[in-house]
Amino acid sequence: MKTFGEVYKEFKWIWLVFSLAGLIVGLGLYTVYVSRAWSYISDEPAVCVNCHIMGPYYQSWQKSSHAIWATCNDCHVPQNNIINQYAFKAVDGLYHAAVFTVRAEPQVIRAREGSSEVIMVNCVRCHTLLVTEFTKMNVDYQQVLKGEKKACWDCHTQVPHTNISNLGSAPGAIVPFPAAPVPDWLSSMLK
Repeated sequence: MKTFGEVYKEFKWIWLVFSLAGLIVGLGLYTVYVSRAWSYISDEPAVCVNCHIMGPYYQSWQKSSHAIWATCNDCHVPQNNIINQYAFKAVDGLYHAAVFTVRAEPQVIRAREGSSEVIMVNCVRCHTLLVTEFTKMNVDYQQVLKGEKKACWDCHTQVPHTNISNLGSAPGAIVPFPAAPVPDWLSSMLK
């Protein structure tokens, strides 16, 4: 009968693989827990303030007329089918996670080109009657990129986030920030 030491030496690489796999799985599960990754599946606007940097944007939306009718996802995520919705949320979420992880977030957050197109499509989707029937605008984002037409927010600068939404514009924002996911015992050890 072999001793534990002999078995360990014989199968050392297996122990190493299992240890490494356990470390990777453990860190992955911890990351999912700390980031509240499961919450991003929902359409709940309060999920956006999982990142404290989004506080002023949440507050400006909450005070706008859009808060009654639309969630963050209604404007910022494609609405044409569920696969596009979750694919866009995943790609955009990974981008945001990378930016916030390396602490590279800008003072003022503005939509990137891909997000701007989604937002514009959603503006037109919700306001189709107004845009196509009353004003006869018939505009799409490609025309905006070519400089042929204006984007909705070029004229409607205060809808819904205002043009001054940034970290410095709402220092006393009353926002439902989630409690820290770090357990009390660990917080006290870190102090």
